[in-house]
Amino acid sequence: MSSQTNDGNARIRDYGGPAGGWGSVESLAEILMREGSPLAVAADLIHQNKADGFMCVSCAWAKPAHPHPFEYCENGAKASAWEMTHKKTGPDFFAAHAVSELESWPDHDLEEHGRLTHPMRWDAASDKYVEVDWEAAFAEIGRELKALDPNSVVFYTSGRASLEASYMYQLFARMYGTNNLPDSSNMCHESTSVALPDSIGVPVGTVRLDDFDKTDCIFFFGQNVGTNSPRMLHQLQDARMRGVEIITFNPLRERGLERFVNPQAPLEMLTNRPTQISTQYHQVKAGGDTAAIFGIAKALIAADDRVGNILDHAFIAEHTHGFQEFREAARRYEWAQLEARSGLSRAEMEEAAEVYARSKAVIGIYGMGLTQHRAGVDNCKMLVNLLLLRGNIGRPGAGICPVRGHSNVQGQRTVGITEKPELAPLDKLKELYGFEPPREKGLSTVDACEGIIKGEVKAFIGLGGNFVRAVPDTTIIEEAWRKQRLTVQISTKLNRSHLIHGEVSFILPCLGRTEVDRQATGPQAVSTEDSTAYIHGSRGVRTPVADTILSEPKIIAEMAKHTLAPNPKVDWDGWVADYAKIRDAIEATYPEQFKDFNRRMFEPGGFPRPLAARERQWKTKTGKANFHVPAGLDEDPDMVSNDDVFLLITVRSNDQFNTTVYGYDDRFRGIQGTRRVLMMNAADIALLSLKDGEMVDLATVADDGVERRLNGFRLTAYDVPRGCCWAYYPECNPLIPLWHHAIGSKVPAAKSVPIKVCRSAATAAAA
Repeated sequence: MSSQTNDGNARIRDYGGPAGGWGSVESLAEILMREGSPLAVAADLIHQNKADGFMCVSCAWAKPAHPHPFEYCENGAKASAWEMTHKKTGPDFFAAHAVSELESWPDHDLEEHGRLTHPMRWDAASDKYVEVDWEAAFAEIGRELKALDPNSVVFYTSGRASLEASYMYQLFARMYGTNNLPDSSNMCHESTSVALPDSIGVPVGTVRLDDFDKTDCIFFFGQNVGTNSPRMLHQLQDARMRGVEIITFNPLRERGLERFVNPQAPLEMLTNRPTQISTQYHQVKAGGDTAAIFGIAKALIAADDRVGNILDHAFIAEHTHGFQEFREAARRYEWAQLEARSGLSRAEMEEAAEVYARSKAVIGIYGMGLTQHRAGVDNCKMLVNLLLLRGNIGRPGAGICPVRGHSNVQGQRTVGITEKPELAPLDKLKELYGFEPPREKGLSTVDACEGIIKGEVKAFIGLGGNFVRAVPDTTIIEEAWRKQRLTVQISTKLNRSHLIHGEVSFILPCLGRTEVDRQATGPQAVSTEDSTAYIHGSRGVRTPVADTILSEPKIIAEMAKHTLAPNPKVDWDGWVADYAKIRDAIEATYPEQFKDFNRRMFEPGGFPRPLAARERQWKTKTGKANFHVPAGLDEDPDMVSNDDVFLLITVRSNDQFNTTVYGYDDRFRGIQGTRRVLMMNAADIALLSLKDGEMVDLATVADDGVERRLNGFRLTAYDVPRGCCWAYYPECNPLIPLWHHAIGSKVPAAKSVPIKVCRSAATAAAA
């Protein structure tokens, strides 16, 4: 299996600079030059995240009504430049390279080669992708799908497909006869989507952008803002300048949560004087967040017992359920237990509690550092518990704020991309389109992988993404993947999922969001939903990279027309000709969520979805917001815990978005020219009788009879809690067992993988 590495120029050293600043400017300039036409791309970036332009193709952070002149961050600009590249991957490229050869290419090199330009079909005789006519491709895909049991077909969606494409896709799948609609949220924030409805009655966060102007305290858990959502640094910097305290809990000291120089502020750039972001920074152990939150809650409850007026008893009495049980649970835990599991001292947890107790409006922000654990659902509920103690849900300047990763991953769920039939408006779809939707539960991402391994999944349709690379147990999945009859990838660039293919395999190139989408009625617009549940319109500005590519709605419509029986209530061609008709259909399906959709979609700052919890209306089984008591302090309770077992945290670099790697440098962590590294506490390195700079091998500790091993990682001392270590995603996905996922949500528990570390076999042999 290919790896992301360029070890010939590897160098690791400390980086002293802030997030943002000149380092960000230099990094952006490098990728603009590399992708070609830097002046043209820079001019087009002016339209990114603007009301008359296109929404960012990377993260889902909120877009302000009054944007900055350059309303994009380093990583957002990299993602757009990556899509706007002048480089192309067309039939000549595929004619020159067998698929078996391309399998040895690093993922970076596959995507860096350029935009896909023609529909391609894998030819078994030559082991090459060969050009195919669009009509022939759709006809064959339709024939293959008609011959299969619908429940043996997976319709996967990455996080960047628009609301319009996502709605059409879920309708196609359900009219075909399946709820097998996993998406990338299954791998990141499904723990949120399970936890929040139980706790507060909505599946998404309650914080909106203007709450950052009203808050006086922010608690930050397990989210690397400097890499994954850098535009949020504007809100954090503004908050700090108002004196807002930001208390961070993260195993790693991430630069974006330490200090920031705003590249759009000339005086800051001239002086290079950063803003301190976190006022407290607590390096919890991997999986120690629940213990840390219990410690804060314990301190608050004890203070309330002593002096009163610390907890919001009026709010608790009127709006919550389960407080007594939670209070008693917090009292029962001894400080020694909480210190041992969290990795923090009692004094540190009490220090955080003191700030929380005197704050009137608190935002709780979190990312995959909470969701990607075996107890990921409980982790999310624990943060809600903390906010409920002082009434910080449904108050201006307060609330829960899960930071979604991909640009429309939240919106896709809003319009029906879900494997859970109870979350889809099946009766409404039946009424509107005159068919009987399937009612049985579909396959999540983990379920789909299990089905592929067992040979039960016969076909995979991928609407974007790099599924094979993104999922756990990658080696096992790749071995099983080729057993499928049909694989179809709808993509802008070549990636590994195109090369690990089924018996019949197609690559269908689509328009990017930055490109003008011209259909029968003229240029079209699409829409997305951000992390704060605001809907935004998006218009591409660039000439498409080739006139042989199609839009996602067009590809979905043609696959549906060639697969399904004609239905007079679904005008696929009419929808493709005019996307406004798709939005009318979305509004008809979700009238409360999308009232006056077409009229409102280009409002500056977007328009909000109604969220009952913001109004302190609790659509839960109890009719109130629920305190929840987790089963214990261990976020990964079933894993081996010995002195020679370390918890591996997988992370992304600042030169990466999800599985897309823009380059081999991680500026904030001082790593250049390689991604094959393992970062570990210096004391743990000494404990293992190893040395900084040695090559080591990693092996998963799991009692399931499967050997999971990766070789050849450069060991480096790093500021990480004892017993923990980190390395890059997706390189370490082969170490994550498929069954090692969050209870209740099946999100891969990638933030605490038990491994053993030993001197590299090659090094030992040489010695």
